[in-house]
Amino acid sequence: MVHCKSERGFTLIELMIVVAIIGIISSIAYPAYQDYVARGKITEATSGLADLRIKLEQYYQDNRTYTGYVDAGCNLTSNGNPAINSDNFGFACVVDADTYTITATGIGTAGMTGYSYDINESNVKNSTVPGGSGACWIMKKGGSC
Repeated sequence: MVHCKSERGFTLIELMIVVAIIGIISSIAYPAYQDYVARGKITEATSGLADLRIKLEQYYQDNRTYTGYVDAGCNLTSNGNPAINSDNFGFACVVDADTYTITATGIGTAGMTGYSYDINESNVKNSTVPGGSGACWIMKKGGSC
């Protein structure tokens, strides 16, 4: 009695097809993943701006001026503590006696180049993102108001 051994396994063509399918799927999924990561980082900017706005308004209620609350870079509160800790955005303030503008600018090393958000004492919001800008806080790349 002669037993015939059957070959088992995958052919090179089958493996190449699987690799091609994985490549196609990852080329679609990775950019979408990057957009979701950027959206998560954007909330850091908008919440930081809202927090600084509240602190400036509280200071104005007590002192009837915005001047004196922050240093030129908007980095310290009136008691010397850091105003906003962020790895993804840098915050800056332009303060006058009756007006202010707070700006959050994306840090390039965090992948947020081209993202900029600001708010003023009248609660006017502006943003610039890759692919667009508007008179609101745009929450995603290429978004609109």
